Amino acid sequence: MIYPSNFEQKIGFSQIREMLAEACLSPLGRKFVERVSFLDRFDLVQRLLQQTHEFANILRAGEDFPSQYYFDVTEHLNRAALEGAFLEVRGVYEVKMSLRAIRQALGFFVEAEEGEYSALKALTEGVEVDRQLVAALEKLVDDSGNVKDDASPELQRVKRDLIGQQTQLRKQISSIMRHAKNEGWTPADAEPTVRGGRLVIPVIAEYKRRIKGLIHDESATGQTVYLEPESVFELNNDIKDLENAYHRELIRLLTAVTNQIRHHLPALKRAYQFLSLLDFIRAKAVVANRLGAIMPELHKRPLMKWKNARHPILHLTLQAQGKQAVPLSLELEQDQRILLISGPNAGGKSVAMKTAGLLQYMLQCGLLIPVAEGSEAGLFHDIFLDMGDEQSIENDLSTYSSHLQNMKQFVLLADKKSLVLIDEFGTGTEPVLGGAIAEAVLGQLHQQKVFGVITTHYTNLKNFAEKNEGIVNGAMRYNPAELQPLYQLEIGKPGSSFALEIARKIGLPKNIIEKAGTLVGKEKIRYDKLLEQLEQEKTDFERQNAAIAKQERKLQKAVEEYSALKQHLEESKQDIIRTAKGQAKLLLKDANQQIESTIEQIKRSQADKEQTKAARQQLDAFKEKLTPEPKPVFRRSGSVPIGPLQPGERVALIGQDSVGELLAIKGKTAEVSFGGLKTIVKLEKLERPDPNVVREKAKKEKEAATATVPSKGLDVTQRMADFQYTLDVRGQRAEEALTTVMNFMDDAIMLGMPEVKIIHGRGNGILKQIIRDYVRTLREVASVSDEHIERGGDGVSVIVLK
Repeated sequence: MIYPSNFEQKIGFSQIREMLAEACLSPLGRKFVERVSFLDRFDLVQRLLQQTHEFANILRAGEDFPSQYYFDVTEHLNRAALEGAFLEVRGVYEVKMSLRAIRQALGFFVEAEEGEYSALKALTEGVEVDRQLVAALEKLVDDSGNVKDDASPELQRVKRDLIGQQTQLRKQISSIMRHAKNEGWTPADAEPTVRGGRLVIPVIAEYKRRIKGLIHDESATGQTVYLEPESVFELNNDIKDLENAYHRELIRLLTAVTNQIRHHLPALKRAYQFLSLLDFIRAKAVVANRLGAIMPELHKRPLMKWKNARHPILHLTLQAQGKQAVPLSLELEQDQRILLISGPNAGGKSVAMKTAGLLQYMLQCGLLIPVAEGSEAGLFHDIFLDMGDEQSIENDLSTYSSHLQNMKQFVLLADKKSLVLIDEFGTGTEPVLGGAIAEAVLGQLHQQKVFGVITTHYTNLKNFAEKNEGIVNGAMRYNPAELQPLYQLEIGKPGSSFALEIARKIGLPKNIIEKAGTLVGKEKIRYDKLLEQLEQEKTDFERQNAAIAKQERKLQKAVEEYSALKQHLEESKQDIIRTAKGQAKLLLKDANQQIESTIEQIKRSQADKEQTKAARQQLDAFKEKLTPEPKPVFRRSGSVPIGPLQPGERVALIGQDSVGELLAIKGKTAEVSFGGLKTIVKLEKLERPDPNVVREKAKKEKEAATATVPSKGLDVTQRMADFQYTLDVRGQRAEEALTTVMNFMDDAIMLGMPEVKIIHGRGNGILKQIIRDYVRTLREVASVSDEHIERGGDGVSVIVLK
């Protein structure tokens, strides 16, 4: 039950209905908009909401869903139902194009993934469009609504003959017109025209006897007559006959296609019912997206758990002005059924109450509502509203009497599944009596376990709410320092009306304000002062909390940056250590090879003095190559530029000799690249190095890069790039394979590879056994196992390194 009868106008739903009608593409959807009504069946409301939710997703995703040709063809279908009747060309065109839209919509849902748009797909059950009927319509008219010349052979022939005769007629008429203009019988700017379906020429009345022919009409002044020359009588007659033949053939074709439509009327009516629903649901989705509305979690019991709810009309109005509506969060459930909102005038109490009523009504009409994700909603069987002035001179009904009449209906009809909305409860009569009656009514509604959102200024109602479980106070926030409303709803405490404060701000004389304070009593003043003080303290605490939260965010950001830098340095450290170990192993290997080569050379020369001396010289030269150069010490000089550091400059850490490139500056930190390794350091720890030292270091690096190095094994990066993780030794003898495996494992361990594979095949298993026995002797090997059966099984050994 919805009370009163003009509930929609009072709560603002009429404007929502108008928005829906404007969003429809055709009268098809607007008919459903007119039929929108309040529902209390859970399954039906759930289905309507799900349909709208799915269509809103289609629109937001920009899917290719038909949005044209939603024609209302009810009149055409009714005409087609009459035996012997035929549709006009326009009717055939509208039926054709709307059936195309229906087919495209059906195709969209057929192609959708399984489980997607389930609620909308359910609407397609039993909807079919006959292909032969569509083909017949397509053959008769084109997409512009014109009859196709090749709709039938006869129509094509008649059309061709008609064009030929009309061309010949225009040539003859043009010839006659030129002659008449030369003789001055017809105006110089005259052109042939049509009268009575026949082509004629305008002739000056006094010269009408100069040209043989039939006069069909004359101008309003009588100075010009419209004459059909005798020489074109036959051509005009032929054209008239061809036009009649064309019309007869067209009627035959229209009658035939109308007969086809008549045979499919039941299926067509279901199809157009589907199209009407699509138009309506699409309109609901368009409005939902405009409002930022969602589908909350729905429950069968009465419930409101709304987060950041917004009044739809207010939201759009403020949005058009470049402003934002202040959202409100409210909660009604079994242990908190009635919300009593108080606060100053123009503070947003009525808007909060109307928001609750309008959104609940929208929800139970199958519309999505503008609340935040995570909101929950339930269903009410009744909604009662008391708002505004309902006085009636005719019915001898005063303002307060109308309020009492509403209270009577609430008390008699409302129950635990009802939602009661009352604005300015108790006003309209003597305050003490009005407050007492309002408290009594509130107590009765509380006993009946109704749900409600009520606004008031009365202190006795605020006190009643504090003393009774199930009723909770709510206050519209107010800035007492600036006496400005904040339009924020706070649940849990009553609000002050700030009447004396507002009067003082407006400029009411001080003596009047003091007199009013004396009249109202110290207790009331103390009560309002306490509320004002609480409001001010809350505002101060919120300001402090905001500042603390800001500092905490900055601290958290700094901690995250420090953690990221620490992790980056740890990872870089491991990479540097791994690279250094690889280079050391390569140096050791190359040194051993050089020593062994020297010893072998001395042995071959049988310790010949000269040969031994030469061998030692080669060994000393190799040693010199491996000896690291002394690190340059960078000192600041007078030639170093002054001023703040800029990205792209060469920089060094203060007290360090490493030189890098400054990549970017972010506040008090900088991103620097040292030898290709990026790191974050404090800006104050950087300085510009001596340019002379930088040039010297760059020169030495260039010389070192171009110098001939005796050992190619020092290029670890190239070695890692060239390294193959898989070794194939199939077909090799055991000794040859073992040597290859040993070299392969040395390289893998030296380069720090995590895992390698050796393909040895199955055979009799000897090669596999030898290889695995050797690999297991290596300390760096963590495990040896077979490859996956699909990738070689026991014919491949997978070796995991530590």
